[in-house]
Formats: sequence, structure tokens, C-alpha cells
Amino acid sequence: MAMFSQNPVLNGPSYSFAEVPKGAVDGLRENRFNPYTDNGGSTLAIAGADFAIVAGDTRLTSGYSINTRYAPKIFKIGGSASSQDDANILLSVVGFAADGEALKERLDTACKMYRYRHGKPMSVSACAKRLSTILYQKRFFPFYVHAILGGIDEDGTGAVYSYDPVGSYEREQCRAGGAAASLIMPFLDNQVNFKNQYIPGSGVGHELQERERVPLPRSEVEVLVKDAFDSAVERHIEVGDGLQMMIITKDGIEERLLPLKKD
Repeated sequence: MAMFSQNPVLNGPSYSFAEVPKGAVDGLRENRFNPYTDNGGSTLAIAGADFAIVAGDTRLTSGYSINTRYAPKIFKIGGSASSQDDANILLSVVGFAADGEALKERLDTACKMYRYRHGKPMSVSACAKRLSTILYQKRFFPFYVHAILGGIDEDGTGAVYSYDPVGSYEREQCRAGGAAASLIMPFLDNQVNFKNQYIPGSGVGHELQERERVPLPRSEVEVLVKDAFDSAVERHIEVGDGLQMMIITKDGIEERLLPLKKD
């Protein structure tokens, strides 16, 4: 397929928007146009008692090629200026990079207009609904992305919202998206949602008592995020290079960039 080809002389264009026309049959030729591509990478978000962490790797791929080793997938949303110094919401997008950039710009514009008109930043719950509307408006030609929204709600509690491409959304304790989502999500289910964790000695078989589900402290969550991506890069070629981690609290947003495997 030309979409994964790196030899345009032999196989035609080396991008996903065109493929080599098939051979003529009875004077007819087949041409295809594919507006989407998957640029790899993974993201995750975890909500805590008074914080939320949104993280993603920085690799951007096309097939077996690495287009760049630094392509951020986590963005600050809703600041009063382009610097986003006073932003209060985080958006992660993974999938088709161009659609992710377009979606980020549309949501950020909506949040900035709200701030201008009302003199205050949009709440994370209102922004979650607005993002759902933006995605649903494009349901017949969807944004080819997995979006996750993070922030602090009106009660000061960490909030994470996950979406499908056409706007259905849900507030969750944690969520992973992208190429390695199937590798990371079971780990988060066990370590954050405490699935299949029981109190030792509490019984046998069905009498076992489940571990109480409480929000994890920030220090533990930061370690879990790094462990999740260290594990994913060992098993998935589209994940790696760098880990962009953003922590949002009532005091603002802190950003960290940590190394990941580059091979």
C-alpha cells in the first residue's frame, strides 16, 4: 500500500491521502482518497482527590516511519491569551494529528469566547459538554481522534472526561486512549480502579472483600503514569521518545517532560 510506502518513485505518494491507482480492467481504473491516517501515540488521564494528571507520549508516526519525536498531544485550554498561562483545563488528543490540532483550536476558541463574554473561565463540566457538542456537529465526517478532558471541578475535585469520536462522553476516574490503550487500560483498571484487588484473609472465593476504592495520592499517580508508559513502549512501536505529563491543581498547571525509549 502506498500509504505506508517510503519509496514514492516505485509506489507513488508516500502519504495517506492518495494510493496508487489500480491497474486498468476493461478500460476502468480505481482511484481512492483516504482523508484519515493514524499517527500513533497514546494518552492517559487520572483524576485524584484535588488534582488531575493528563499524560501522553511525544512520538508521531506514519506506518513504520517516525515523522517526529516531539509532537505534544496534551494542550492547555481556556487561557486568556495564547501563552495559556492561566488556563484551567487540559485536553489530550490522539489519533489523526491534523484532526487533533483542529479540535484543540476549536475548543480553545470556544473557551476564550466564553471568558471574554462572561469575565470568568469556563468550568470543566461546561467545557466537557461543549466538547461533546463540537464532536457531534462533525458526526458525519468525524474528528478521527480519541479525546480526554481533564480539570478541577467546582468542588475542587479532579475530573476526567473521555469521549468517542462523535461526542458521547463519560466522567471517569481514569482512561487511556490511542495506540497502546489496550495495554495501558488494564493496568489502570487494577491500580487506579482497584479491579480484582481484595483484602488478604477476608474470605475465600466469592466471600473475598474488595479493597476500598479511594483516590490515590499525587506522588503514587505520577509513578503509575511513568510505569504505564515504560511498559507500553516495550510492546508498541508507535509509542515512545518522550513523556509529556501535565498536572492540574487549584494552583494551576505544572508540566513535565520525561524521557522514554527511542527505538
